[in-house]
Parts: sequence; C-alpha cells; structure tokens
Amino acid sequence: MQEIASPVPSRQSVWNTAGLRQSEQFAYYREAVCQAFMKLTPEPMAETGFSASVQNIRLGDAALNRVSFPAHVVRRSAADIAASDRSCFYLNLKLAGRCRIRQDDREISLSPGQVGIFGSDRQFALLHDRRPQLQVASFWVPAEALRERLPASFDVTAARVSDDPFVGHLITETARTLSDGALRMTEDEGVHLLRALIELVAMSLSRQSRARTAEAESLTDATTLALKRAIHRRLREAGLAVADIAEAVGISERYVHKLLARSGSGFTDYVIERRLDGIARDLGDPAMANRAIGAIAFDWGFSDLSHFTRRFKQRFGCRPRDWRAR
Repeated sequence: MQEIASPVPSRQSVWNTAGLRQSEQFAYYREAVCQAFMKLTPEPMAETGFSASVQNIRLGDAALNRVSFPAHVVRRSAADIAASDRSCFYLNLKLAGRCRIRQDDREISLSPGQVGIFGSDRQFALLHDRRPQLQVASFWVPAEALRERLPASFDVTAARVSDDPFVGHLITETARTLSDGALRMTEDEGVHLLRALIELVAMSLSRQSRARTAEAESLTDATTLALKRAIHRRLREAGLAVADIAEAVGISERYVHKLLARSGSGFTDYVIERRLDGIARDLGDPAMANRAIGAIAFDWGFSDLSHFTRRFKQRFGCRPRDWRAR
C-alpha cells in the first residue's frame, strides 16, 4: 500500500483517502488501520465514500495513532487475534465524536476528553458514533509495558481510566499533551512522557484492582457462608447432591465446588464430615442412648452402614459404638 509522500520525520507515517476514488477509499483506510495498529476488521456504515486519515508516530516500542474518520465499526475478531504475533493495550483519547467500546460483557463509552483502555488479546468492537467526522488519539502500548507495572494476577478489562477521582485528570492531560506535541518533541522525550502516562494508568488500574479484590473477597465469603448454611439445613437428606445446593443458593455447580475447594474441602467430603459431626453429637446425647446407631446414621442421610462405620473411624479414630461407650 502506498503512503502519501510527505516531508515529515521518518518516525511518522501518514495515510489519507483524499484523492482516491470513493469506491477505493474504505479499502485503503482498512489497510492503513491494519498497518498502523495491528490486524483489525473495520466495517463501513455507508456504501460509498470514506474520508479518513491515519497518522502514525513511533514512540520507541509504542506508537501514537491520530485517526480522523466518519462513523463506522471496528472489530477485533478471533481470526484477527490468531493472525497477530504481539499483544498490546490501546489507550484511546477521544478528540471528537463518541465511541462505544464493547469487550467481554462490558461496554464503556468515550466522549471528547475521556480516555479508555482495552486489550488486543480479546475480541472487541468499537462503535464510532454517527457524525460527519470523528477523531481519536490512540496510544499503542506493548502489553508487557503495562503488565510489568500491575499486580501479577490483575486482569485488565475495558475501562474508562479518565474517571479515576485521583489521577484521571492527569491521565487526560498527559495523553492530550503527548497527542498534541509528539512531533514537536524528540522521540526520547515522547517515550519518557508515554512512560509517565503508562505509570498513571497502572496506578489507576492497581487502585481498582485492590478495591475489586476486597469487594470480590467479601462477596465470596458471604456466598461461601450461604452455601454452607444451605448444606447444613439439608444434611439429613439422603442423596443430597451438588445440584440441589447450587439451585438453593442460586449459583452454578462449578462455583459450589470452587468455593468449597477454597475452604479446603470437596462437596462430598464436606457433607459426610458434617453428617459425622452430627452423629457424634447424637451418640453422646443421653437422650439418644436407646436409639440404635444404625438408625441415627440413617437419620443423618447415610444409606450404607459399612461405609458409615468406615468413615466414622477415619474421622474420630474409633468405631461408633466405642465413641458412644465413652
């Protein structure tokens, strides 16, 4: 694809659909976007004509892409991801118009002056609003440049980082300063300012991570408590199954297993151990002295007495009748 000749520094590339036949403009733009960013799938909203320009400015291993275009959609498909050999994050400063970013089960919107982040390793859709011309400054940041500044387990999802009450305004102003002045700076100066921008974004995401972790742990603890209470209420039911408890609590069977594993137990073992605890209490209760051990075991949901005896001895170190004799 031919770039437009321009007396600009070698670290800049420019594509413009002006001067092309209308029937060729969108295909030219699509190829420019793939070269400036990475493999993407733009989709036009109009049948003919697409007045757009792409300005790519190298910033070390990263890049700034200033793009002007009419309304359209840009997708990152599974095939696009498979065809890419690098991972990155996009930091988008909206300059004109509005864009909705859909990724996973999230949707964020960007209006002029707002900054959003999303990654290249997951499918996404950028829905650029219906206006004659829209503009965005998009920073292409290698994934490792941001991940090395974040907690190891942190999962970056689409987010509007300019909303951060502490550093959001700094993120916006730093992005705007770099977007406006990238070519007036040396490349080293631009790289240093981009690093400052990445540090601010990492700081914002790390704060969100701590808040989300605390919230998630609180919710997990509450759900685990509800799960165990549901099991305790139905311990005496023979044939009690994971599906019964999952339905009672309103969570998936897989999540039941995950929560109990977090507590160091599996579902079957947890149920059996709680039943054995109940049987042990009954065997020590004088009011139950005349009730047969087998009948007590059946009351607590056991249907196989030999299995019950074996598990009781494993848990308490003696047979049920010896426990009662004590």
